[in-house]
Amino acid sequence: MRAYERLLKYVTVRTPSDETSTTVPSSACQFDLAQDLIREFINLGLPKARTDEKCYVYAQIPATPGYENCPKIGFIAHLDTVSDFCDKKIVPVVTENYDGRDLPLGGSDGRVLSVSMFPHLKDLKGRTLITSNGDTILGADDKAGVAEIMTMAEQIIKENIPHGKICIGFTPDEEVGGGADHFDVKGFGADFAYTVDGGAESEIEYENFNAVRADVDFKGFNIHPGSAKNTMINAALVAMEFNNMLPAGETPRDTDGYEGFYHLTRMSGNVEKANLNYIL
Repeated sequence: MRAYERLLKYVTVRTPSDETSTTVPSSACQFDLAQDLIREFINLGLPKARTDEKCYVYAQIPATPGYENCPKIGFIAHLDTVSDFCDKKIVPVVTENYDGRDLPLGGSDGRVLSVSMFPHLKDLKGRTLITSNGDTILGADDKAGVAEIMTMAEQIIKENIPHGKICIGFTPDEEVGGGADHFDVKGFGADFAYTVDGGAESEIEYENFNAVRADVDFKGFNIHPGSAKNTMINAALVAMEFNNMLPAGETPRDTDGYEGFYHLTRMSGNVEKANLNYIL
């Protein structure tokens, strides 16, 4: 099976993680894809493939005889997707011989992939694109990585390509910052590993993005506006004031490389209480 065929199959299995959850995995639906992958590993002749109670998937391809002393190489991807725009049936759309222009996705909301908003699209002219129909995310982050690793495993096994020990790991909850929390490094068994997740073609990154989440709560005091002088505290206005005190030039739009940023991802509130969510 080709990698894109696997991707088309995997994305239809909804696996949004849940940042409000206190369980691991944060959403039970991630087990659906994990179990599908275990069955696929077994069909490839890897009966020791396993998933644990926290939805981590592990599999190993034993070294070809004579290659046992080679470094053990690992490949990792994550099962979950973001939760935004993932509340409907996911419909992948294949566009062959893309013309390099704005691409209508065909969903109910009439969304279009615009070249002005995504300038790199013009460089994909003539290629085959895989998108959602615009009603949901596609989920290629990171089911494309899962599909690539599974296809690699199939090719190595079926074509009997000589290799050292190969270790494969799929994690839950990457999108909510918990993907590595319960990863069994020793059981995974690799000396070195690659995470297959995004990036440009032929690009290898040797550093990783680091961030923390910050939630800031504001408590106000509500009273009838007719008698509010020197008494009312509007939590929503205080939250706005707080955000305006942060350095204006230190947002993702204005920073690059190793420069840090304050990224406001969500805000909610009223007079009585307000909340700001950041990635730092």
